[in-house]
Amino acid sequence: MEKIQHRNLYREVADRVRELIEQGTLMPGERISEKKLCEQFGVSRTPLREALKVMASEGLVELLPNRGARVTRLTVKKVRNTYDVMAALEGLSGELACQNITEEEFSVIKRLHETMLEHYQQRELQPYFRVNQQIHERIIAAAGNEVLEEMYSNLSQRVKRVRYSKKMTDDFWRRAVEDHEAMIDALQKRDGLMLGRILREHLCNKLEVASIEGMIEEEENELSSRAASY
Repeated sequence: MEKIQHRNLYREVADRVRELIEQGTLMPGERISEKKLCEQFGVSRTPLREALKVMASEGLVELLPNRGARVTRLTVKKVRNTYDVMAALEGLSGELACQNITEEEFSVIKRLHETMLEHYQQRELQPYFRVNQQIHERIIAAAGNEVLEEMYSNLSQRVKRVRYSKKMTDDFWRRAVEDHEAMIDALQKRDGLMLGRILREHLCNKLEVASIEGMIEEEENELSSRAASY
């Protein structure tokens, strides 16, 4: 990984650490080695610690008194609670997007959808996830509500490593694509109630593949792990 050159270091350091968490390089519950990351990124401890504070506010890492930081563990309960709120926000965004979206914005989303289908047909999972995420973000943006967009972005960062997981069955993948087809149809018809319903159900269904070993666990496992660390 190349060295960081920008002056506004802590923001880029935070982006790099997020990538390591999302990619599974830094695993849930893993202690974060400041020395190792400073050497890897070519920065001092000051911007790294500032970045970790930002990520702690986002719920991605936990700051341990006098013992550095570690990647936050995700539990089924925590993910479900987060998804419940995100589903409400996505549903609202669908309703608002159908009221406010321009033809140009819709055309961009339609092209992204077609690109996503190409990745699906070629079984290119990571490019598929990348475009899939862009579609959801475009719908959120088309809603035209900055508060909604900010809240959604914050929550999405917390569960991104689960939401865009490498482990997904063919059946679930097929149904996810069918959901997206229905989304585009509802958006094109400007059917806000239909799009809102599809978006809510689409996100909540992702709990089906969220119980991934090492990434999401039952509440009691998290509690016992925390107790053992003290």
